[in-house]
Amino acid sequence: MTQSVKNKNFSTSGLTKSKNRFVSQIVIPLLIYNSLGIFILGWAFILMFYNYSPGRLGGPILGLGGSNPFIGLGNFSEMFQGISVKSRLFLVSLKNTLVFAFAVLPLNLVLTLTLAYLLEEIGSKFKALYRAIYFLPVLMSSVGVAIIWLSMYDPQAGWINAIVRFFGGQPVAWLSDPRAGFLGVSVALWAVILAYLWQDYGYNMVIFIAALQSIPQDLKDAALIDGATPWQTFRLITIQLIKPTFLFVSVMTMLSSFQVFDIIQVMTNGGPGNKTQVLMLDIYKNAFRYQNMGWAAAESFVLFLIIMAITLFQMRVLRTDWEY
Repeated sequence: MTQSVKNKNFSTSGLTKSKNRFVSQIVIPLLIYNSLGIFILGWAFILMFYNYSPGRLGGPILGLGGSNPFIGLGNFSEMFQGISVKSRLFLVSLKNTLVFAFAVLPLNLVLTLTLAYLLEEIGSKFKALYRAIYFLPVLMSSVGVAIIWLSMYDPQAGWINAIVRFFGGQPVAWLSDPRAGFLGVSVALWAVILAYLWQDYGYNMVIFIAALQSIPQDLKDAALIDGATPWQTFRLITIQLIKPTFLFVSVMTMLSSFQVFDIIQVMTNGGPGNKTQVLMLDIYKNAFRYQNMGWAAAESFVLFLIIMAITLFQMRVLRTDWEY
């Protein structure tokens, strides 16, 4: 009996040590990783108050001071009041970012919700096939998507201009003509928005499909029996019941739109004439091409504040106090 208890205690002790060792192996790397992330965020926060460049020899503490002087809010003052090239380019980038994000959001929501609703109405035999087809662009890398659309927009060999020629129109330099515009927005920016939507819509569509499937069919049937039209049922029941999903999709779409970078860098690199220059691309160029880290850190902080303000606004407007 005593030997059995000893064996049991030894087994429990060994199991506990094994669990502790496993937890340590998982937690310690995560702590190191998170510590590095916190250090990087703190470093960026400090840099935005300095005119800092890694190419200059600064003070003894992390290169700050000396030829990398402390300027306080100087970067922010120059952003919105300065007349330098980089301040003007910042304002252009900010405008393009806002246009891009607020164009992508409604277009994405209308497209994805409509497709999700239509896919739920077709026969179950083809649902899986159509979902797979529409979701495929999400699985592609942004660089691959950019290369595909670059070939489509090619002024000479692209099939979009081939269609324009077929109907008797004049070919358009979709990505290289700074004078071409539509609704006050550069055609090049619209072209990038279209490519971005093509890659991104499948993700939100799947989320909306899951939300639509969770709505009890009895509610829709009751509305139809009471004389509601399909549009009224969709507007007054379906839309109201998927508001939490609508909020999630809106916030995530806006977040990703404000951080768009790779597809623009590959397709236009901010051109023509800075018509597609967005904040993330401007931050990248200032930080790694021009080595102006302090300015890039200040731009990053402004972008963070804008994203946070818009996210809080979305949560305030679209939030619901109920669940079904």
